[in-house]
Amino acid sequence: MLSVSNLSVQFGKRILFDDVNTQFVTGNCYGIIGANGAGKSTFLKIISGKQDPTSGHVHLESGKRMSVLEQNHNAYDEFSVLETVVRGNKELFSLKAEIDALYADYSDENADKIGELQVKFEEMNGWNADSNAAAMLSNLGIDASHHYTLMADLDGKQKVRVLLAQALFGNPDVLIMDEPTNDLDYETITWLENFLAHYDNCVIVVSHDRHFLDSVCTHISDIDFGKINHFSGNYTFWYESSQLAARQRAQQNKKAEEKKKELEDFIRRFSANVAKSKQATSRKKMIDKLNVSEIKPSSRRYPAIIFEREREAGDQILNVENLSASIDDEILFRKININLTKGDKVVVFSRDSRATTAFYEILNGNAVADSGEFQWGITTLQSYLPLDNEDFFKSDLSLVDWLRQYAKTEEEREEVHIRGFLGKMLFSGEEALKKCSVLSGGEKVRCMLSRMMMMRANVVMLDEPTNHLDLESITAFNNSLKNFKGTVLLTTHDHEFAQTVGNRVIELTPNGVIDRYMTFDDYMSDKKIKEQRDAMYGAIKA
Repeated sequence: MLSVSNLSVQFGKRILFDDVNTQFVTGNCYGIIGANGAGKSTFLKIISGKQDPTSGHVHLESGKRMSVLEQNHNAYDEFSVLETVVRGNKELFSLKAEIDALYADYSDENADKIGELQVKFEEMNGWNADSNAAAMLSNLGIDASHHYTLMADLDGKQKVRVLLAQALFGNPDVLIMDEPTNDLDYETITWLENFLAHYDNCVIVVSHDRHFLDSVCTHISDIDFGKINHFSGNYTFWYESSQLAARQRAQQNKKAEEKKKELEDFIRRFSANVAKSKQATSRKKMIDKLNVSEIKPSSRRYPAIIFEREREAGDQILNVENLSASIDDEILFRKININLTKGDKVVVFSRDSRATTAFYEILNGNAVADSGEFQWGITTLQSYLPLDNEDFFKSDLSLVDWLRQYAKTEEEREEVHIRGFLGKMLFSGEEALKKCSVLSGGEKVRCMLSRMMMMRANVVMLDEPTNHLDLESITAFNNSLKNFKGTVLLTTHDHEFAQTVGNRVIELTPNGVIDRYMTFDDYMSDKKIKEQRDAMYGAIKA
């Protein structure tokens, strides 16, 4: 279907890809993974023809059509929503435009030409293009009342959904998507997962959403050491098998037969788990084709995120009474009454992300509620990872001196101690002397995690903690929170985080709170809760 031959990419002295040869086959969904800077987005640009390699070439099978999820959200502002979607099939749209132009200047001379084009248009199911596009938009949450609206008049999240519909429109033979779940809500992501899990053509996707990769991928394509290697299975299988292989490599004296048996047992267990999983892709039969020889250790480096508590908290964690907040007379949440006790790991959720951020800012004393009050338990110590951390990094301090600001004792202020926390976050050697003002988004989050680890709190609050992080950091972070013995309040678009960490869901609405002790998946799939949610959001509108 799509082949890459002798592909090399070099920027100055830096070699990104070195003589890559690989194929992407119809019926498979490939999740492209790699450390930050490994070249994932660059690779997608090259295979989609938006960027030229240093050498080598990309070949798409003759007669096949490729579609790419548009990253420029303003590229179609002058067109209507429906036309933007139909433009996703360039050949079909060009054919329609040619027919319309001939009709506009109709004569007996071009009648035959119109007839020929209309036959081709019918073969491409062109007469149903608008209705198919409308159905796609409705499935992605774009109401029919917006279908003839100009793209320029939509908000950012609506534009993302329209551009996603454009990429999916017309059943492309090769579908390429870079971070398709960004700015999508849970319901839309779930719809996309189900759509792609049953998609018969070739999909190539870059995503930091592990649940999404697990739900849709038949293969993981790992970019490492300038090469791309395909591994059968989804992300969780790749991660767990690579960790197993790394442990085996560390045990050099283990006999080859023992290693092989351990790997075979792992594949058998994983295959059984996938078959039972609610998130299993419809192509889970691919797992049965796994080969022991495919399993290799990864060169990835995972940060050591370890939250330890200075002391154990008592039973009473947080009491909130009649808390309300608004922005410019728009109600974010109202009459919130909750009580947290020891052992709670709460997914704080709202259809309006401003509501959850306002909630955290109030609890941390950075904002004032419209009404109501809250009280932390006297044995609690809180640490907070805000959505916006820019105010923490406006100085030119080195990372060592930056983190030293948050030390409590003379021992903690010693450079060896500070470097230990930074080293766990992969800032070792000269990296620890970087100026905090020049850090990337992911590096800033890792610094904030170092700060939280140093605080040794028994309550952690996290507002979209996976933003800017790579898959390695997200996976390590997730595992740390699952093992943390304290209390967690967590808001995240990462489905795996929400499902595996939380044991309670608290949803903030403009008309009160919904509070349930249950997993996030069970909460989102409960029909009675959905009816209650719709009513509580709709009550204010009415």
